[in-house]
This record gives sequence, structure tokens and C-alpha cells, in this order.
Amino acid sequence: MTEFALLNTIKNPSDVKNLEPARLEQLAAEMRRAVLQKVSAKGGHLGPNLGTIELTIALHRVFNSPKDKIVWDVSHQCYPHKLLTGRAFGFTDPARYHEISGYTAPAESEHDVFTVGHTSTSVSLACGLAKARDILGQKHNVIAVIGDGSLSGGEAFEGLDNAAELGSNFIVIVNDNEMSIAENHGGLYGVLAKLRASGGTAQPNYFESLGFEYRYVENGNDIAALTAAMQQVKDTPHPVVLHVHTLKGKGYKPAEENKEAFHWSMPFDIKTGKVLQDSSNQPQTYGEVLINHLEQKAAADSKIVAINAATPGALALRGFRERRPQQYFDVGIAEQHAVAFASAMAKGGARPVALFYGGFIQRAYDQLSQDLCLNNSPAVIVIESAGISSMDCTHLSVFDIPLMANIPNLVYLAPACEAETRQMLDWALAQNEHPVAIRLPGGAVPALQNDPAAPLELNKFVPVKAGSKIAVLGLGGFFALAEQVAGKLLEHGINATLINPRFITGLDEELLNHLVASHDTVITLEDGVVDGGFGEKIARFYGDKPVKVYNFGAKKEFTDRVPVEELYRRYELTPEQIVARVLA
Repeated sequence: MTEFALLNTIKNPSDVKNLEPARLEQLAAEMRRAVLQKVSAKGGHLGPNLGTIELTIALHRVFNSPKDKIVWDVSHQCYPHKLLTGRAFGFTDPARYHEISGYTAPAESEHDVFTVGHTSTSVSLACGLAKARDILGQKHNVIAVIGDGSLSGGEAFEGLDNAAELGSNFIVIVNDNEMSIAENHGGLYGVLAKLRASGGTAQPNYFESLGFEYRYVENGNDIAALTAAMQQVKDTPHPVVLHVHTLKGKGYKPAEENKEAFHWSMPFDIKTGKVLQDSSNQPQTYGEVLINHLEQKAAADSKIVAINAATPGALALRGFRERRPQQYFDVGIAEQHAVAFASAMAKGGARPVALFYGGFIQRAYDQLSQDLCLNNSPAVIVIESAGISSMDCTHLSVFDIPLMANIPNLVYLAPACEAETRQMLDWALAQNEHPVAIRLPGGAVPALQNDPAAPLELNKFVPVKAGSKIAVLGLGGFFALAEQVAGKLLEHGINATLINPRFITGLDEELLNHLVASHDTVITLEDGVVDGGFGEKIARFYGDKPVKVYNFGAKKEFTDRVPVEELYRRYELTPEQIVARVLA
């Protein structure tokens, strides 16, 4: 392919070192086309990767990967690194797009040190590599590449604070494109703005205050300037920060002008920048139902506020942010702070609703347990896009039930339909006795044969359809699956009882005891891992009773970009598989 003539000759970083300087701009242009081609066809992180192409070329011109260790924070900007480390085929050959993940992956290449998809971790990880190197008496560079948005995460500060004490080679490259996933939030960003405006001379200097030598490059998309700066810090025998000012979305006008929308994008038309998927006729998701209802309630009550940790686009919060700015708080990439902040707001009399993507909530476990639940603050936590998915291994959202459902005082709710989603938000905001979390599955709200919406009473399940012999409990988004299973059982002459549990954290013991008289089998279905999950609570309850319990859900494993349909078959979650196993 002539459009990638030079890029296709790059098999490893030594090939980058051997290029004449005059050819580096051609290489950058081909890399930019490769990133645009793949992301426009398959979706992915666009703006961060377009902005770090020159930075990546300079890194591999100066340093010697894999001997020198490069740790990429969150991996949102690792596509150019993959292009220069033998994986260009994953961006230039459409037939091989699926072979390369969107995140650093040691299984793909020796040039990737860690599997990383969460933010603010690079400095801590690189600090550990540097300390191990020093203990073993080795000699090589350790480089952490971290974006300015990632600096708002608490682990980034902890890593920087500790790294300055190393007293040996440790290089932190701060890729400052003036953006997080969305806009930056926090006092640190005023300091960075002053450093940019002054060419790196303004005081106070955050990095110097932590004990780092500090250097600044204004044009972070200039290969020659970056290469010169990296040559100066290479092999430095003490911790140093190289602060570079880059342009997010560099080289693609729509991404430069709309940085938030093109941080991550669905497939789009390169000429127009328009997303190819028509969302106008798409059914509502659980998240959209809840956000729309939250906005209506916020319009009627100024005490209701939304709290978000830097992901407004992923959580359908952009409209709320624009229309109700006084009731919207983006705390930046700081999930721990978001939970503690919400707990304290609730204690102070406000009605906070803190919203998180399901794969990120574990970052704030201690705050959920201590700051929120130990203090029994009536804040509302929303966990979005939870359940079995085809996401990569760093963004799985199937582990939240075992994580959250065993914290004292917390009430964890699982709506099965549109009406229940609104009802549960109403209930959570109206009560003052408990912290309440609401689990929202990914995807569209299902159309149910039996609408399970009923008055909400603490730990009371809803018997939607009465039957005998077999009872099917379908939790939240899997209630629709429970309906299908009940239908299949009816084909075998079994009129099964159908139950919507609604409450993940508490058992309706009266209803469960009542089933014993006329049922010998109970089936539980949950859109999460079985180990430590909701179904195991039911099985434990029936442990001393003459009832057989079958728990269906996900296996405890890290999956990586496996199609949902394949996972359902693997976990025996099709109606046919469930019925066959039970009847056998």
C-alpha cells in the first residue's frame, strides 16, 4: 500500500532510529493516516493518539525499547507506539484490525510493559520498575508518559510524591494537551496553564515542589524539538519531568475543533467527521432513561446535583451539563474523591447522584465502604453499563456485585425496565436511611412481556407470575432472559414462577420461604460473575432446605474483546442451555 510505504518498512524501533531526519515528517503523516483509517472504520481513541505521534517518534529515536522501559498512562495514546513496534498491520490492513487491542498489551509485544487501561497509574508503575532496576544493579531508562488529565487522579500524585525520592534515573513525560477525556477540572490546571504561558518558568512549579528537575517543550508536536529535549534528559541520574505542550487531535480538523467528542469515537466518515451510526432511531438505554429523569427532578429541586468523574460523554451527561451547569459537578479523573464528595454533600443536606462507568467503580472501594457506607450517608450512586460485554480486559463491568453487595448499609438496586429505572431513582432520592446504588445494564431497555414495576419496599421481591415446581429469579437486565426461560419451560409442561428480585443486597426471606412448599428448584440469573454474586446469596439461603438452586452468570475471568454472544454460550446463558441443564 503506497499510502503507508514508509510506515510498512518500520518493524521495530531501530528502524525509526535509522531514518534520515528529513523522512520523519513523512512517517508522521503516514502514522496519522493509519490511525484515522482504523478508528474511522472500527471506532476507538482518536484525539489522544493523533496528538502524540511526534512524541512517540521522538521517544523511539532517543530511547532503546524494550531495554528502556516506557509506561503509557491509561493507553489512550499508545496507537503510535504500536505502529512503531511491529504492529502497523493492525492499523493498515483492515483484515487484521481485530488482532491489535486499543491498549498496551505485553501479550502483543515485548515493547509493552503492562496491560493498562485505567488512568493515573503510569508513574506508580514506572516508579516500581525503577526501584527494581536499582535493586538489581541494572542500567537503563524508565519513562512514564502521562497526560495532564491523568494528573487529577490521586494515584498520580502518590507516584510523583514517592518517585522524587528515588535518587536515580526516572523520567516523567507530561503530555499536556489541555484536556482530560472532557475538559480538565481542578486547581492544578491553573498551575499548568501558567507554566505553558511562561514557557515553563512560572512559579510555583508543581513538579519542582515535589523534588523533580523540570524542563518544558512548548511545541510538543515538533519532532526535532522533542528529540533534542529527550536527548538532554536521557540517562539523567535523578528524577526529571519533561513537560510537553501537544495538540489533541493534531492533523485532523474535526478532532482539533471538537476535542471532547473525538477523544473516543464510534466509526465515522473521515471527510465530514460525522459518526456513521444513526442514533436518531436507537432505543433508549437504561442510562439515558435515568439521566433524563434525573434532569426533570433536578429542575424541580435545586438540592439535586449530578457528580461525574470526567466521563460525561460516556454517561449521557452532556445535555445535563449544558442545561443545568449549577447542578453539575465534574471532579476530573478522581473516583475516590467523587464518592467521598457525594457522601459529604448528602450529610450536608444536598441530594447528590454520583454516576460511574461500571468498570471504574472499584477504584473507589475504600470510599464506598468507609466514607459512604460506614457513615450511612444517603447519597445515590449510579453504576452504568454493568454486565457481560465484549469490552477489552481493562474495561470489564461484571465484578461490581461481589464488590459492592456485601458492604454494610448499602442498598444496591437492579431495575428490569424503563419504569423501574425511574422508580428506583425516585425512591433513592426520597429516602434518608441508606446509601443507595442503582445498577444499570448496558444497551437498550428491553420490552418485557410482564412489566415488573411495583411499589418499592426495602428487600421485597416481586412475584411477577405465579407457578409451581421451578422458580426463576431474573436480576435486573436479566429479567428479560428469565421471561424467555419461563417460556421455554412452559413448552416442557412446566409453569414456572417468575420473580423480579430488584434488591441485590437483601433477601426477601418471606417470599423465598413461601416457595419451598410448592417448588423444588430455583434458578437465578444475573448479568455478572457468579462467584460472590447475587445467586450465591439465594443458594446459601436454601442450603438447609429441600430446594435445588442453579446459579447462572459469568465465570470469574478476564475476557478480552470476546463477542457477547460467544460469552453467553460459554456461560450457558442462552434460554435453551439453561433449560437443558435444569431439566437434565
